[in-house]
Amino acid sequence: MSSVVVIGAGAWGTALAIQAARAGNDVTLWARDPARAHAIAASRENPRLPGRRLPDAVQVVDALPGAADAVLLVVPVQHMRSVLERLPTPDAPLVVCSKGVEAGTLRLPLEIVASLRPGTPAAVLSGPNFANEVAAGLPAAAVVAAVDAAVRDGITRLIATPAFRLYGNDDPVGAQIGGAAKNVMAIAAGAVIGAGLGENARAALITRGLAELSRLAVALGGRPQTVAGLSGLGDLLLTCTGQASRNYSLGLALGRGERLADVLAARSAVTEGVATAPALVALAAKVDMPICSTVADLLADRTTLSEAMATLLARPRRDE
Repeated sequence: MSSVVVIGAGAWGTALAIQAARAGNDVTLWARDPARAHAIAASRENPRLPGRRLPDAVQVVDALPGAADAVLLVVPVQHMRSVLERLPTPDAPLVVCSKGVEAGTLRLPLEIVASLRPGTPAAVLSGPNFANEVAAGLPAAAVVAAVDAAVRDGITRLIATPAFRLYGNDDPVGAQIGGAAKNVMAIAAGAVIGAGLGENARAALITRGLAELSRLAVALGGRPQTVAGLSGLGDLLLTCTGQASRNYSLGLALGRGERLADVLAARSAVTEGVATAPALVALAAKVDMPICSTVADLLADRTTLSEAMATLLARPRRDE
């Protein structure tokens, strides 16, 4: 039997641990806090994923494990570097399952991995997946993106099942940009609905957001076909419309007039789009990213919601 290590016991990490066990693997799920690890191990349930019992094949630990056939990194991108620095050097491929851009360095997740573990096989798992639905075994699809076809195939064989369909992709740059940018777009989409601007406005924002995402992916060496797939359009649609999206719900609260600090203080889980927005804008450099730039300004309190909407609506007319 193969073994899979999942680093990060949030909702998504727990869901992936359940999925990996469902696929027939022995699974080790690492939680940073010892008390939390022991509580999850004892109850066989993670409070961040209520109602989803951990299979017997999942072992919960607080010490970073070593050998495995694959290591899934499911920690927030802003903490990925510190975790990787502590993680025993594995022989197995590292699979990044988090989405974002590292503040300061402006590195994508696989670039962080390459800087700390040069030569280690690595891939990114990305797509339109809510943790609770994957944990429940409901039908879902995602992309395993890596340049090396053998790495893609190996990861797919380990964790795919008929209900969790994985597609290979050799454009990890495009897949990572899709995963990062959709979180920022989801904040904007939530703000539109929260402010009562209507479904027409949200549909327009999602469509123009996809154009932004595509421009940035291509500028960084990705392909527009990737942006049109599961890790781009698919993830964007889910995150900009699904009530379970943390980024969408944060935007919804902002649109209703709540303060960012208050919304974040009431949450235990990380809302990646908050840190990703300014990092993505900086990464974009000369790429035209009006929605992402406006969200970054809104989160930094450099503009109000009404001013942000006015700015976007006042952009010069042009052909699509």
